Amino acid sequence: MRISDVICAGGLTGFYFDDQRAIKAGAAQDGALYVGQPQTPGFSRIRQAGEAIVVMVVLEDGQVGFGDCAAVQYSGAGGRDPLFLADAFIPLIQGPVAEYLIGQQADSFRRLAKDLDALTVEGKRLHTAIRYGVSQALLDAVAKARKLNKCDVLAMEYNTQVSQKALPIFSQSGDDRYLNADKMIMKGASVLPHGLFNSVEKTGKEGEGLLKYLRWLRERVEGQAPYAGYQPVIHIDCYGTIGQIFGPSSYSAMADYLKTLEAAVAPLKLRIEGPMDSDSREAQMQDMRGLREELDRRNIQVELVADEWCNTLEDVIYFCDNKAGHMIQVKTPDLGSLHNTMEALLYCEQSGIGAYMGGTCNETDRSAQVCVHCAMAANADQILAKPGMGVDEGLMICFNEMQRILALRKAGIGVCRAEA
Repeated sequence: MRISDVICAGGLTGFYFDDQRAIKAGAAQDGALYVGQPQTPGFSRIRQAGEAIVVMVVLEDGQVGFGDCAAVQYSGAGGRDPLFLADAFIPLIQGPVAEYLIGQQADSFRRLAKDLDALTVEGKRLHTAIRYGVSQALLDAVAKARKLNKCDVLAMEYNTQVSQKALPIFSQSGDDRYLNADKMIMKGASVLPHGLFNSVEKTGKEGEGLLKYLRWLRERVEGQAPYAGYQPVIHIDCYGTIGQIFGPSSYSAMADYLKTLEAAVAPLKLRIEGPMDSDSREAQMQDMRGLREELDRRNIQVELVADEWCNTLEDVIYFCDNKAGHMIQVKTPDLGSLHNTMEALLYCEQSGIGAYMGGTCNETDRSAQVCVHCAMAANADQILAKPGMGVDEGLMICFNEMQRILALRKAGIGVCRAEA
């Protein structure tokens, strides 16, 4: 089955692009907006509407593979590709990318995805968002051509077994961390609440803001548990603010603070994402490794999650090999083509590092659904509920797609013959 056309259009994401540099510098919020001048190249405002490109890969029999190009909320930060604006990149997809794909056989996702990832235009690689969205459409097209579920295509090509149970879903709250935590608890979210502690003002000059919140959260889980025995994992993204408070290489002082946080949420498990931002990949790896070693040496059971400066497949391998954290967020839009996401998740598993298939609130319903297939095929340790920060929508999209996969596979539909 050959590819006969590639069609695309501008679309919206489930959130916004935020200038992380300006926010970290103390930009004040005004309702849903931020006040002040942007500091990251490409931004016209500190917060601006998220944009996507809807991609449709058309097969010669008329079937269509769908995918959405999207970039992370904090584009242009932490070594990532620049701001992704639809009007600037649609001509590139409808031109060189379409010319390359039309006429290709839709018989192997892995081959097509790798070729796409290596494609250059005027000597430059494609923006990660383009590789991300087009690879989603290619996976969908190959699955339709082969009459398989997308997760089954991936399992066949990567020699894995699709998970036979639902994976833990991690919900994110945005700044409305109290009301949205209630939503997560009501719906029995497995991992919560993210928290968006992206400034020292929120975390507290001595970390007191985060400590107060965690004490409230533990009491809320205990008092409002939706069923007996409900014990979600508490996962907080600190955006480097703990390092800002104590010093990014002050492992002992940070460990003391994390021990206090551990006690505040006990008996729940605590994960801390992005405790520091050390301004380069090498420094970030060293500091994440150093803090992990300090926690392990002192038997502090807080799990560190690597995010900043761990953007590509090569970065994931580098952080895994150096044990720079207990878990790594495989931030799907940053890795470009989805074959990199698969390889990154599997490498984490092989390395004994937790595999968190993340992403961004600034994605779409379509990209989230396709990512669920990757997570199920790779048996990820947790998956981010996305897009958006409203809790209900992202959790619904990911949970329902997971349930579709489980139900279809139980019925033997879309499963490879060897398994059916």
